[in-house]
Amino acid sequence: MRLFLAVRLGEVHRKAIHSAAGPLRQAGLPVRWVEPGEYHLTLKFLGEVRSETLPGLSKAVERVASTTREFPMDIAGFGAFPTIRRPQVLWVGVEPTPALRCLKQDLEWALTDHGFERETRAFHPHITLGRVDGNEGAGAFRGLDALAAGLTSREHVAAQNVDLVRSHLSRQGVRYTVLEGFQLAEEPPSEAGG
Repeated sequence: MRLFLAVRLGEVHRKAIHSAAGPLRQAGLPVRWVEPGEYHLTLKFLGEVRSETLPGLSKAVERVASTTREFPMDIAGFGAFPTIRRPQVLWVGVEPTPALRCLKQDLEWALTDHGFERETRAFHPHITLGRVDGNEGAGAFRGLDALAAGLTSREHVAAQNVDLVRSHLSRQGVRYTVLEGFQLAEEPPSEAGG
């Protein structure tokens, strides 16, 4: 099974991001667009995982989630990897807050005991909007930098759980199935001063 860990977004936020990215889709770019129902923030790509590994993997993720408090995420700014002039992936960014970085790092460390290597590349949190279809020349994306810079979207999202997600690859694109969800610890109620 091809698996990854992610924070998935609620429908309201997915629709808002999809709407804000409308001008990108309407620009006629050679891009396979991700359906809004599939928008997510990948925390760790696990790759091919054997089913006998799942119980230990689940326990490790559950342990991290249960000791991590819910936290807010700010989603804003459009961009591309590796560059906006020769993109392979178009995305909307997620602010790399200390809480998000800590969750990512805690998951990395917890999973090393289960045979998963720690990610050494810098963490650039984002939500993939589309992937370039084929090997297009730079001319196909002329003006994309100006178009992306002119788009505005700001979503304030509560990260409340980590999902273990299976990725199904097909000719029609990628489809995701949540295998298990792990609730983050709830924020304690705020005490009224008096």
